[in-house]
Amino acid sequence: MSSHEEIHVTASEKTVADFWFDPLCPWAWLTSRWMLEVEKVRPVEVRWHVMSLAVLNENKLDELPEQYRANMVPGGPAWAPVRVCVAAAHKHGPEVLGALYTALGTRFHVQGQPRDRATIEAALVDAGLPAELAEAGDTEAFDEQLRASHNEGIEKVGQEVGTPVIAVPGADGEQVAFFGPVVTPAPKGEAAARLWDGTLLVASTPGFFELKRTRTQSPVFD
Repeated sequence: MSSHEEIHVTASEKTVADFWFDPLCPWAWLTSRWMLEVEKVRPVEVRWHVMSLAVLNENKLDELPEQYRANMVPGGPAWAPVRVCVAAAHKHGPEVLGALYTALGTRFHVQGQPRDRATIEAALVDAGLPAELAEAGDTEAFDEQLRASHNEGIEKVGQEVGTPVIAVPGADGEQVAFFGPVVTPAPKGEAAARLWDGTLLVASTPGFFELKRTRTQSPVFD
């Protein structure tokens, strides 16, 4: 298959890849763009879910670097985007999460806009959703649902990792879940397909836990 060919199969023939994201994380954003490429070249359908770096780190704030901690503290910039995503899914269905994540990530990471209410409102409009959903970012009204969604993802891989988490059906019917991959820039075409195939191969190997090297490059958004 060339890098420009797409696989066309029915929805029932596709493998569902559950993807847990926090829209604040640039690395999760790159992985998500890769997964959109994977959908074009492999029979895969991404199903989006919300997880929260703020929830993940709330009991270890004192251990975080100062700048990172400032994002995670109660009321910090990490809380509003995930709360709004959960509110949108609650009120308009989980199928809106993909478009909303794309809108938020484009403004946050590609355009470098501030992680504030005005940007969230603009992203909601981009995704065809009411701007007033941004109000959820300033309340705890959806925190129970946020924590439930977060826990569903993180419990598949353990507390020592972050976002993204991806889970797919395994050969034995049980889900295979993993953190990452962490990659920049997001691979496209056949390169995206090869990374997907390799990731599934190592993630589904019994007893396999970790493959890692030091990051030497910042996120590249193209």
